[in-house]
Amino acid sequence: MLSAQEAHERLSLVPSLQISRKEPLARHTRFGLGGPASLFVDSEDEAAFLQALRIAKESGLPHLVIGLGTNLVVADKGYDGIVLRYRGGAISVEGTLVSVQAGAALQDLVDFTTAHGLRGIESMTGIPGNVGAAIYGNAGAYGASISDVVERVRYFDGQVVCETGKAGCEFRYRGSIFKQNRLSGRPWLVLSAWLRFAEGDAAELQKTAAGILAIRNQKYPPDMKCAGSIFKNLILAELPSEARVQVPENVVKGGKVPSAWFLDQVGARGLSDGGIRVADYHANTIFNAGDGTAAQVRRLVAELKGRVHERFGIDLEEEVQYIGFDSSS
Repeated sequence: MLSAQEAHERLSLVPSLQISRKEPLARHTRFGLGGPASLFVDSEDEAAFLQALRIAKESGLPHLVIGLGTNLVVADKGYDGIVLRYRGGAISVEGTLVSVQAGAALQDLVDFTTAHGLRGIESMTGIPGNVGAAIYGNAGAYGASISDVVERVRYFDGQVVCETGKAGCEFRYRGSIFKQNRLSGRPWLVLSAWLRFAEGDAAELQKTAAGILAIRNQKYPPDMKCAGSIFKNLILAELPSEARVQVPENVVKGGKVPSAWFLDQVGARGLSDGGIRVADYHANTIFNAGDGTAAQVRRLVAELKGRVHERFGIDLEEEVQYIGFDSSS
């Protein structure tokens, strides 16, 4: 295994990489939390990024790839390894088919498609994160998901660059084969995608997006240090019968029950642990009031999950992912 210094020296030979040592990951996460990474590697160039990824793998050091850090909770001690980020963000269109690199911000893609009169993801305006992460987690809002428009995806399987159609992505609610493979230790990294849209009126689409953005910014102000919803919503049909019968009919939307409803029943609003708080106006929003820590996030999340489990016998699942924590924690 290489030392961080030896890995740095090898990475420094690759052009088009920006490399920093002991980079605070709080600078790269929406929560504004997290200690330093041993090495932080950034690039807009796909070939250089893949070369850096291979070096990281060969080094034997722990390594991971992040996007814009929207759904990450990084341990206060940081990450003892190499963190890589791909920022290639080119977007182009031919007819109703849009080609986009994984490092593009999802908002840039929404703005591009609505301006070109392409219907399909206007409801996703204001969702932070990049396109690669949106495909990875099958991001969505207001009944629409990125999977609705995906036609093909290019990805790196750890050895070579591959391509798959929509079926091969195995999309599910807030999931995909890319997410499943990462969780099982065989990460596939999204590099770019082709998305097929329906034709629409640009002015109408932009008006719709602007209205949704105004609502989202009230709920999640752009300067709010949070990951949006902290827990996934639940599928009504998958709930234990004892919990299912307690859910009011008017709460269910598209067969899903908002996690916020369960959290409201257990008094989640306004709870806090140090500088980490549950919003007073929405039980599924946890934010960093400015002096919070990642450890406090973990404790508050555990408290909320415990309350819901005790009351309803169900286990809420986080949308966030934890980086740099010991498995025992």
